[in-house]
Amino acid sequence: MGGFFGICSENDCMADVFFGVDYHSHLGTRRAGMASYSRDIGLQRKIHNIENAPFRTKFERIFDEMEGTSAIGCISDTDPQPMLIRSKLGTYAICTIGVINNSDELIQKYLSSSGGGHFDAMTGGCVNSTELFAALINQHDDFASGIRAAQEAINGTASVLILRDDGSLIAARDRLGRLPVQIGRRDDGYAVTFESFTLPKLGFEEERELGPAEIVEITPMGIKVLAEARKKKRICAFLWSYYGYPTSSYEGVNVETMRYRNGEIMARNDLENGNIDDIDYVGGVPDSGTPHAIGYANESHKPFARAFIKYTPTWARSFMPPNQKARNEIAKRKQIPVHELIKDKNLLFVDDSIVRGTQLRETVEFLYENGAKSVHMRSACPPIMYGCKYLNFSRATGDMDLIARRVILELEGEEGFDHLEEYSDGATPRGKNLRRTICEKFGFSSLEFQSLEGVIEAIGLPECDLCTYCWNGKE
Repeated sequence: MGGFFGICSENDCMADVFFGVDYHSHLGTRRAGMASYSRDIGLQRKIHNIENAPFRTKFERIFDEMEGTSAIGCISDTDPQPMLIRSKLGTYAICTIGVINNSDELIQKYLSSSGGGHFDAMTGGCVNSTELFAALINQHDDFASGIRAAQEAINGTASVLILRDDGSLIAARDRLGRLPVQIGRRDDGYAVTFESFTLPKLGFEEERELGPAEIVEITPMGIKVLAEARKKKRICAFLWSYYGYPTSSYEGVNVETMRYRNGEIMARNDLENGNIDDIDYVGGVPDSGTPHAIGYANESHKPFARAFIKYTPTWARSFMPPNQKARNEIAKRKQIPVHELIKDKNLLFVDDSIVRGTQLRETVEFLYENGAKSVHMRSACPPIMYGCKYLNFSRATGDMDLIARRVILELEGEEGFDHLEEYSDGATPRGKNLRRTICEKFGFSSLEFQSLEGVIEAIGLPECDLCTYCWNGKE
């Protein structure tokens, strides 16, 4: 995924930007970077690898290395950024969030039209997507025109944060508003952030969210709109289910309270169907499944309990190794059981989602090894049927990596892909067969998924404003 944070102010802002970027560490595991502007030095930049250590440990000397009254930074799940760019638009630092699916096409078109242009190629000939976005911007006479044209040209998603060589910022939300960009204000200037909770923590009042495709210029004195927001919006619904931080709000909807509502809706459906009479404890698959489980327990009046705890001091979730086998082993080592809450108990767990299911299988085996009588599983979102093509996650998932797709192929062959809507619905014969088969594979005593209608109800925004592509394939 990735996230960015920046400040444009009248005073030194390096400490606040350091903490603002650090507050986005849950969104990425590969690279982090900061860029700053001072009147004496101009633009400066530092980038570090954060695959094996958190942001704050890699940037703890940043106050000796950089200074500035304006600065930006990002956590990136993809290429190193921010990039420092020198062009006809001036020298500037730029970072982006999103994904460009048609990069090869855009690179070839740019090279053909630029009369001798070039890119800094990485291993395998790949080009840094942020550098590509900057190249597309630089073909135009101003930042607003360049950003708009670049967003129209790309197949995918791109939100942008730019630090100019006069200390001003330019922020742009992606074309359909799939990701949030929020602005805060305090006496000495403004902040731009992905995660809203960073603003009050750093002394900013929430000013407003940018609309889809909106572009603004920010100075310590105010905000100037360079391109008006568009009406069509498709903010990622999965932000509330999983990726968003619990204390953040998007489009005015808090993540944690949405998850409580989501769990309540799942419990209400189970109560109506008489599915939880024998449950001793309800728990969440740590950590993002926990608030969904709290909502479920509150509505069902079944005791909430943490039957196992993840040991995170040395292996935080954001710093798992990239190899799948190693991730599974680390996940297993982190699980510490509470035997009194497991042995001879009927347990119901709520997970934020079931994607591949690999680590979930290990978790269920672990619970049975520690004496669980039965393990029931609930997913806080519908079966994931499509790999996301709009956001760049740390472990990209193709359609056939998804457990739901693989089971459907096993049950019915490729013809089953013509009936994905039926497989999503637990009330249909195909939907029941999908759930029964996954139960058999993973050892669940029962399995149910939240419905799409339930997720939308829990978020509370109009369906037309939400991106639900990973569940129903609708763009």
